[in-house]
Amino acid sequence: MKEGFWNDSTKSSIILSKIKSLKAKCNTYSKLSSELNNLAELTELVSVENDEQIAKDIIKNTSALQLDFEKFELTTLLSGKYDKNNAIVTLHPGAGGTESQDWAEMLYRMYTRWATKNGFEVQELDYLEGDEAGLKSVTFEIIGENAYGYMKCEKGVHRLVRISPFDAGGRRHTSFASLEVLPEITDDIELDINQEDIKMDVYRASGAGGQHINKTSSAVRLTHIPTGIVVACQTERSQFQNKETAMKMLKSKLLDLKEREQKETIAELKGEQRDIAWGSQIRSYVFCPYTLVKDHRTNYEVGNVDAVMNGEIDGFIEAYLKKSWK
Repeated sequence: MKEGFWNDSTKSSIILSKIKSLKAKCNTYSKLSSELNNLAELTELVSVENDEQIAKDIIKNTSALQLDFEKFELTTLLSGKYDKNNAIVTLHPGAGGTESQDWAEMLYRMYTRWATKNGFEVQELDYLEGDEAGLKSVTFEIIGENAYGYMKCEKGVHRLVRISPFDAGGRRHTSFASLEVLPEITDDIELDINQEDIKMDVYRASGAGGQHINKTSSAVRLTHIPTGIVVACQTERSQFQNKETAMKMLKSKLLDLKEREQKETIAELKGEQRDIAWGSQIRSYVFCPYTLVKDHRTNYEVGNVDAVMNGEIDGFIEAYLKKSWK
């Protein structure tokens, strides 16, 4: 069966979507350009009239405009093939039981807060709660333009250093969790999937803390037999919806596998998805004996750990995108 066949309706939708995106960028540029011209005129005015209030307004508006320009500049760095797509994100804790499972849940909270602050929608697709706390795995989708372009910067192993709340002796622990990020496959991407290669299992849905419990077998697990790839979805209302969402996840994983197979070396195949352990981390979050979050790829760092854990990660994303373009 051929997936992703383009009919006239799909082609029109794709074209309209691209036109809408380009119009939005043009409108943003025009708005920023107009605001910059207004500031230039006010600057000339204040040099003549020496008005203190106007001078204060210029300083205030210049700072705000600078931030807007930086955000706009960031979007110009998102020119990858799938950067504009939604992002399908999966978190896995490393070895360490409750410690790393709790860390994975902390990261889940951090990314959902970042997404909400930036106007993205978050949809939980699959959630497996931890034994005592935290989670064993979670898959969620961040929906909005350029979601994948931003979230791809976060792919890799994240390391936590803190005094463990689960250690009665108050000792310091190091925990790890890995983040996998894939673009959602849209209708403009062609991918061949043989339906005979897919095994579907159904089971009763149940979420964290007993949420989403369903008396019917609506949750769906798909296994792609040739590759062994497994995906699951349990948060939609019906088995059909869960299957549809799971198929979308499977397509993303198969496309990622297909593109990695085209790489020339084993090292390139592995990319940033290394062992979830010491020495493989892309970023460290230190809560004790000092507070610091440092990205080891860019050396960008922030001392305010609480702000970062509340979703203030734009600086890390910006630093990574700019370095990737150098």
